[in-house]
Amino acid sequence: MIEPALYLIPVQLSECDLSQVLPPANLSLVREIRHFVVENVRSARRFLKKCSREIDIDSLTFYELNEHTRPEEVASMLTPLEQGMPVGIISEAGCPAIADPGADLVAVAQQRGLRVKPLVGPSSILMSLMASGFNGQSFAFVGYLPIDSSSRTRKLKEMEQRIMHDDQTQIFIETPYRNNSLLSDLLRHLSPSLRLCVASDITGANESIVTHTIKQWASLKPILEKVPTIFLIYK
Repeated sequence: MIEPALYLIPVQLSECDLSQVLPPANLSLVREIRHFVVENVRSARRFLKKCSREIDIDSLTFYELNEHTRPEEVASMLTPLEQGMPVGIISEAGCPAIADPGADLVAVAQQRGLRVKPLVGPSSILMSLMASGFNGQSFAFVGYLPIDSSSRTRKLKEMEQRIMHDDQTQIFIETPYRNNSLLSDLLRHLSPSLRLCVASDITGANESIVTHTIKQWASLKPILEKVPTIFLIYK
C-alpha cells in the first residue's frame, strides 16, 4: 500500500508507448490509487487504461478540475487524502500543476500540511529548453500570449527587452490551430537577429526541435497547424 499523498502524475506529451517516457514505478503506483483529480475525465480514463489493463476504471472516483471548476469546489477534492487515501492529479499532457489548473489543488494541500509527491515525467518546457541551445540558468515561461494583435506585439517587445536586459530565455505556447498565426507574428515583429526555437511533437514520431534566427525562419515557414508546439526566443 502506498503512503497517503497527493501524487502529481505526468502524462505523455504525444502518442507513444508509455514505457518510453514514464518509469515503471509510475505505472505501478497508479494501479494503487482510487481517487483522481483530472482536467478531463475522458482523456484521464484513456491514459489509465494505457497504464495498466488491470485497473478497474469503473471503480475509480474522478474529480474534474479545469477552467469551469468553482474555487469553492477545489478543497473538497482533498477529502479522500485527509481520510488517509492517496489522491492522484492527472494533467492533459506533461506535468501536473505546470501551466495547469492542478496548481490550485497543490496550493491547498500545502496550506493544509498534506504530503505532495511529484513523479518523474516529460515536461515540454524543460525538454524544449534543453534542446534549444538557449540560456538554461535564467528563463521564464510566460504561457499563452495575448490574442489581440496590439497587445501581442507589446508582449513580444517586452520579452525581447527581457532577453537583452536580463539575459533570460523566454518560453511560450499557443493553441495548435493558431501556431502558424503566432509564427507569422514572431517573424513580423521580432528582431531578425533574435534566435527562435520551434519545438513540435516532443517525444512523438514527428518530433522536431530546431533553432534558427528570425531571419532564417522567414525563408523556411514550417507548417505547425494542429501540432503541439512550444516556442522559445533568445539572443
